[in-house]
Amino acid sequence: MADDVALMEASLIAVADAGIDVRLPLFERFFAAFPERRPSFISVDAASRRMTDETLQMMVGLASGEAWVWPLVAELVFTHRSYGALPIEEYDAFIDMTVAELGAAAGEAWSDATAAAWARSADALKAMIRKARAKWAGAMPAGAPQLAE
Repeated sequence: MADDVALMEASLIAVADAGIDVRLPLFERFFAAFPERRPSFISVDAASRRMTDETLQMMVGLASGEAWVWPLVAELVFTHRSYGALPIEEYDAFIDMTVAELGAAAGEAWSDATAAAWARSADALKAMIRKARAKWAGAMPAGAPQLAE
């Protein structure tokens, strides 16, 4: 995993050094795919900063084996219930779009090995989201987010 973390961090540094803000094209892409989701955002500017940062942090945290990732994912899955029954496809798409936009912004710093490192972490995050949704549904069936699969 240390190799994955090094590759992931190098790509983040390349994007930062280039001065590219991946959240802008990321959210354009997300809203193009899910236009019905736009009204859910009171402040796209604020939410896009937080969601992009958290998604990247969680993926790097997973690659690093950080214990804080699971509680954060579980909390985010639960708090997202206020937006209604979010289809798992939206979670998956947002994660995949985040990696794709990061790759586009990283330019020459993006390699097959870097893409594979991010893909492994993205898959781990998707699995963790599914686990959190299932655990909340079992623990709080009446108050759990509706699982729109």
